[in-house]
Parts: sequence; C-alpha cells; structure tokens
Amino acid sequence: MRRMDHALFASLFALAALPVAAQAAMKPQEVVRKEQGNRITENVPEIPAELIDRLNRYQNTRGASFAGWTGDGCLLISTRFAETAQAHRVCQPMGAREQLTFYPEPVAGIAPSPAKAWREGFVFAKDKGGDEFSQLYWFDAQTRSIALLTDGKRTQNGGVVLSHDGGLMAYTSTARNGTDRDIWLRDTRAGTTRTLVTAGGSWSAMDFSPDGKRLLVMKYVSASESQPGEVDIASGKLELFPVDGGKAAFGGFRYAPGGKAAYFISDEPFEGKASEFQSLRFHDPASGKLLQLSGGIPWDVEGLEIADDGRHLAFVSNEDGIGKLHVLSLPDHRPLQLPALPVGVIGGFGFSPDGKRLALSLNTATSPSDVHVIDLAGGERTQWTKSEVGGLDASKFVAPTLVRFPTFDQVDGGAPGKSPRTIPAFYYRPANATAGHKLPVVISIHGGPEGQALPAFNPGIQFMANELGIAVLVPNVRGSSGYGKTYLTLDNAEKREDSVKDIGALLDWIAQQPELDADRVGVTGGSYGGYMVLASLMHYSERIRAGVETVGISHFGTFLNNTESYRRDLRRAEYGDERDPEMKVVFERISPLNNAGRITSPLFVAQGRNDPRVPYTEAEQIVKAVRGNGRPVWFLMYADEGHGFKKKTNSDYFGAATMRFWQEYLLPE
Repeated sequence: MRRMDHALFASLFALAALPVAAQAAMKPQEVVRKEQGNRITENVPEIPAELIDRLNRYQNTRGASFAGWTGDGCLLISTRFAETAQAHRVCQPMGAREQLTFYPEPVAGIAPSPAKAWREGFVFAKDKGGDEFSQLYWFDAQTRSIALLTDGKRTQNGGVVLSHDGGLMAYTSTARNGTDRDIWLRDTRAGTTRTLVTAGGSWSAMDFSPDGKRLLVMKYVSASESQPGEVDIASGKLELFPVDGGKAAFGGFRYAPGGKAAYFISDEPFEGKASEFQSLRFHDPASGKLLQLSGGIPWDVEGLEIADDGRHLAFVSNEDGIGKLHVLSLPDHRPLQLPALPVGVIGGFGFSPDGKRLALSLNTATSPSDVHVIDLAGGERTQWTKSEVGGLDASKFVAPTLVRFPTFDQVDGGAPGKSPRTIPAFYYRPANATAGHKLPVVISIHGGPEGQALPAFNPGIQFMANELGIAVLVPNVRGSSGYGKTYLTLDNAEKREDSVKDIGALLDWIAQQPELDADRVGVTGGSYGGYMVLASLMHYSERIRAGVETVGISHFGTFLNNTESYRRDLRRAEYGDERDPEMKVVFERISPLNNAGRITSPLFVAQGRNDPRVPYTEAEQIVKAVRGNGRPVWFLMYADEGHGFKKKTNSDYFGAATMRFWQEYLLPE
C-alpha cells in the first residue's frame, strides 16, 4: 500500500464501511467556493507542493506540429513556448524556432500562401477565451504586419483555402445569419469579400482549380454523410456531384493536375460492392474512368495532398489507430519506397514548394509531436524539430499494447454463425508494477462521439503510469471512427446507451485480469467522453470508485437547446432530435441529470465558462444534483476557457487537481 495520511485513511475506511443506503442518505457537503483570477473552484483542496513538483516536468513537455512550407523552403510550425501555441518558423533541421505570433490566446488554422502566390505570408485563426468565434488574420512575411480579414464580431470563421496564385481566399463563416456555415470568397488584392455558397447547412471549401475559376466544396451532414460539389467562381453556380448509393461519407477532395479530374476519399460502393471504409479514389469525368487507389488497405484513408508540380500524391491510412504514410507518383499511381517511420500517429503533412520533399507531424506514445521531412528521391527521413520532454528520461515512458475485450452483443462471424463483438482499447501498464500487487485502473473515454482514441503522447497518462502506479485503459467504444461505417453508427440516437454497455463489458474484463484491481477503477473523459463518465457512474457506481468529467453533456435536451445554433443540427444528426417526442422520451430516460441519484461515487467536474459546444450550465446542473447524494463533488471552472483548457497555467492546475483527486479517492486500497 502506498503511504498516506493515517487520519485520511481512517476516514475513508469508515466511509467505505457504511451501507450504500446510509451513504446516499448523508447530508450534502458544505460548498467551499474560491475565486482566484479566472479560476473558480468548489471543494477542491489545496494541491500539495510535493505533487506539483512531481508533475512539473511532465507538464513541461511540448510538441511541434507541421503547419506548412514557406516560399523559401522553411517550415511553419505550431508550438508552445509560453502559455499558448503560436506560429513559429524553422529553416533547417534542428534549427532555431523563430516565433512569429505573440498572443495570450492560441493561434490555430495556419494556412501559408502557395509557392506561386503574389504575396508571401500566412492566414491564421484566433478566438477569445475559447469561445470558438475565431477571426481570420493575415501575417505578411515581408512587413511582419498582421491584418484582420473578417468582421471581428461574434462569428465563426475558418477552413481557409487559397488559390494557386494567392489571389482568392475561400473560407467558411457564420457571418450571414449566425447559424449556417456558408462559404465566403475574399479577393486578396482588392480586399473585398462576398458570399459564394449560401445553400444552408455546414459547407467547406476543398480546393481551387489551377486556373482559379472553380472551387470544390463539401456539405457536411454527419460523420456518415457529406455532399460534394463544385462552384463556378464567376457565377456562383453550385453543382452537386452524384453520390453512389445515395449517401456516403467523404474526406479530402482535390483537383488532379490540370484540373480536369479529381482525387477524393469516400466510402461509396465501388463496382457494385459496399465499402465499409473510406478509400482514396480517382475520377476522370471526361472518360468516366474511376479508380480505387487504396482498395488493398482495409482501413480508412485520412487526408491527401498533391505536390504543386503535380508529380506526387501523399495520403495516410489509419490502421487500428496507427498512421501509415503512402506516396504515389503521378499520373501512373506507382507507390514510392519510403523510409520507415516510428509507430505512431501522423498529423498534418505537405509537399515542399518544389515538390521534392514531404514534411509531416509524427507523434508516438512515448514522444511528443515533432516535424520530419522526407526526401522523395533519396528516400531519407530527417527530423527537423526535437521537442522537450521536461528533462525526463523518455526511455521510461510507457507504450501501450492494443487489447480487445468482448462486449454484450455479437457480429456475423461466418460459419458456423455469430461471434462476440470485441472492443479495441489501448492498455498502458506501469513498467514498475510489483508482482502480486494489483494495479488501480483509470478508464479514459474519448469525445466526439465520432472521435477515435489514438496511441499518442499524453503526459497525464505517463504520470499516472510512472508516478502513481495506475494502469490506464483507453477504449474505442462503439460509435468511434476508424473501424468502419457500421461500427460508427452503433450508438446513434436511441442506441446511445449501447456504448455505455461497452464500458460495463470493460469492467468485466478488468475483473478477469489478475494484475488489475477491479475494486479500484476510475473513469475520466471530456465532451462526449464527459457524458460517458456520468452515464458510466449512473449505471456502474458500485463498480467505479470515482470519476473526472470535463466539459461533458449532462442532459441531451438542455444541451441541444443551449449549444450554439451553428452546431445544433449537426449534433441532432448524431444524438437524435429533441423535438421528436419519441426521442425526447429517450433523452429523459438516459440523461445523467435525471438519474443523478444513482451517481454515488466521488465526482470531479471541470468546465470552461465560454464553451460554445457544451454550455457551462451542463456542468453546473449536474454538480448541484449529484451533491444532493452526500458524496464528494469537486468543481472547477475557468472564465477564460471554452471547450477544454488551452492555456498552460489552467491546464496545469486542472492536471494537478485531477491527480490529487485520484490520490484521495482511487488509490487507497
């Protein structure tokens, strides 16, 4: 047993000995509220200096992400050296990082000018306090001046695409009515802006034709449906493309060199056969030629880029959570031999202006994101950035293993019939685990719900494994992306709680593992993962010691009523429509707020006051309701954050408070 205060242990032991009914009947705790600057806490104790010191090096790790190439062959990257991520420039391998933007708010959506643009610089997005009403700005490489490009009001702007000569900028904006995501067009020379696509819904610009006269566009309906099309720039005429099968999901869409054909990612049927995964395809409308270029890869393709010289195409496949890079020569689609990459997650990637090199972000479970450059002719990989790991010994970081556990339902297994469905999970096992000593467990559930947990570097997981001796399980329950479109829809609408049953199956699996302590299991998650935390506690409080919920949904009806209008229909497509009487009944039945009396485990709720996705009221109402059960409830809210914590000081405190919470309510045996 780990050392702990004797009085604390005695009080916890006495509390645990009480019958469940007696615990539930306890009087609500007195609320101790503190306001320190932008931080509000309720019942969160002081964080011991010893814990802060141990966490410090883990929280001072940082990564670098590829954002684009400059015209002179330097790299634009996003990294954090103070409180927030900003734009930097690196001009040689392991060279100095020159910071270009300096804001208290993080900079995102960096879009550099094309190699043949009439001016050099980049567009970037920035919001205020995490409200996600991002405005677009132009950074001029020659003058180092910054200019606001959008209205500066309560509008959401992003998804920038620049024409090949840099003369036109297409982007998505809610400026017209605050609800629809229209496509707007800016003439960068004249400085004028106009709407281009106002057909209603959520639209994105994908690619300009080489002559700048046409624009590929996409309407996003849900994770399983998008509608591609093309717009004539001069007339604004929109032509939607036919979709095989009537409904399909689409990823990237790019004009082929010459602008007469296109490359795209889709899960449409191919040659009459249904497609479970999104594959890379080529279509030439003039000849009717349609090719499936990644048909031999039984996984989703995520992202594609084409070199400016038209000689190469790059794409990434997501294979059970691991990123695999592929480069094809054009137009013959011959695969290039590439250097081996560490097993990990591939982020943004793009070709150099001369088309001879390919840069990419690479993140592994034991190292933060860094930027690497591949020489296509020589087949050599060079690391351009080396991010810090807080002075820690990276060789001692824990890499996960991929496990699968059976859940409650079955799938077609071929002859002789059906077989149990299995759920994938990444298992981080502490390297210093003592034989015969059962490990406490934290289950970390991703958001989305169409997201996917990946084996990326996570300093919090590393701290739990190495310093607290906690085993961490990161499942991809049904509804996660990356495992085919059938799996993606298994939790939609009235099937919402089937994903919660997957957590129940994981608890069963934990109980069967000799090295894991089924009596010391915690659960954590953010956004939709926050709902999953509350729902898991609602159904399995007797099997879960404690839970940490961040920016989570506590009632689907109040969430859909109060989320920003530009998101409402998109979320209805996934969760169900609260205006439908039958769906409303389901929401009332499954929402944690209506079942708060069943949440009898200690709970920690954290929230950003400016969250446009899951309003802060979702957190306040569940905290108030669960406190009525007489069990400990901690609450944290930041006035300068939104959907998650992006400022280092805020994130660090939340991380420390979380570890203190696990120390108090999970670790005692």
